[in-house]
Amino acid sequence: MSQVPAATRTLRVLRFLAGQPDPVALDRIMRAVELPRSTTYHLLHAMIDEGFVVHLADEHRFGLGPAAFELGSGYARQEPLQRIARRPLADLVDRVRQSAHLAILHGRDVLYVVEERAPGRAPLVTDVGVRLPAHLTASGRAILALLPPAQVRALYGRPEDFVDRHGSGPRTLSALRRVLADTRQRGYAVEDGEITPGLASVAVAVLDHNQHPVAAVAVTFADDGDAAVLRSAVTATATQLSRRIGGPSSPA
Repeated sequence: MSQVPAATRTLRVLRFLAGQPDPVALDRIMRAVELPRSTTYHLLHAMIDEGFVVHLADEHRFGLGPAAFELGSGYARQEPLQRIARRPLADLVDRVRQSAHLAILHGRDVLYVVEERAPGRAPLVTDVGVRLPAHLTASGRAILALLPPAQVRALYGRPEDFVDRHGSGPRTLSALRRVLADTRQRGYAVEDGEITPGLASVAVAVLDHNQHPVAAVAVTFADDGDAAVLRSAVTATATQLSRRIGGPSSPA
């Protein structure tokens, strides 16, 4: 028996929620982890306070929060994925002669973890370690578009969650949902001037073995970029990385 029963119970709840396709009711969680109702309730609310669980009050259900997503994608955020991505990103830059990067989702931001700059191109704000609002970036939109709707709703439940940079981009959850629906339909994400005026980006998500978006590959370009060629090259690189980490061999 564990010498830290509270930790064991917490992990059992998280493991159960992680295996569900949608948020679930308290009674179902209680039965699944074989804990009293009051214990389950207090555990869930402790995890809500830490961001690992969200309570969908209108549905009377509980689901995983953004901190759980960060924990679950921790492997991909660390050196294995970064090391795997460096050579393909360098090859991508050689092919398209535009700067490319790999980004991961961190709360409502994207965090840039690999950056390959094309010679002679304008400097970018997307350096390694930089965070930018996910809903405004192509990388963030590529990832958000493939997350469960409840998780997106948990991330963007308040007007103040929609940070503005240059007066463009979605400012409400319904507007963001339209952007993400378009992204899913196309199979790639775009942004044009919403991060840096005069520059656009195209991005495709990198998927793990559960077809969960763990990162995104993007290329940033100015007017001289051939958008169709760039989309094809970015898609090929994202597919290559997905395959390397056990994901699907073709775009979702």
